[in-house]
Amino acid sequence: MRVRDDTPPTPRGLRVALLFALAAHRLSGYYEHGQWLTDAQGASLAADWLARSKNALRLTERRELSAISDQFAREIANQLSREAGLYTAHEMMEALDPNYHSELAETMLAECARRLGESPADRHGQPEK
Repeated sequence: MRVRDDTPPTPRGLRVALLFALAAHRLSGYYEHGQWLTDAQGASLAADWLARSKNALRLTERRELSAISDQFAREIANQLSREAGLYTAHEMMEALDPNYHSELAETMLAECARRLGESPADRHGQPEK
């Protein structure tokens, strides 16, 4: 995430932040309700998140980021104990506030950037206007 400022995010930065936000919401939903979001729910959540920040991405990109976030969130949940997973989900959700600092969230954000670098979503053009 980035410290609150007046500069708009880069297209890549927007995608990384969206991937992080989707993974955070997926983990939070899993630990709170015992269910994973579907890819369609993730794509819809992505559209809502983008609209709040006055940004947009094509549906295909939102779906792809939703799928990547699902894989990432499930890997996190499979690797951690329930307690550690709850803590990770909490830290990631808190880190959606740009004024919240978390080393764990920074590590997860770096992993999102790495995963996005491996994804065709990162090779798409500018966000839709």
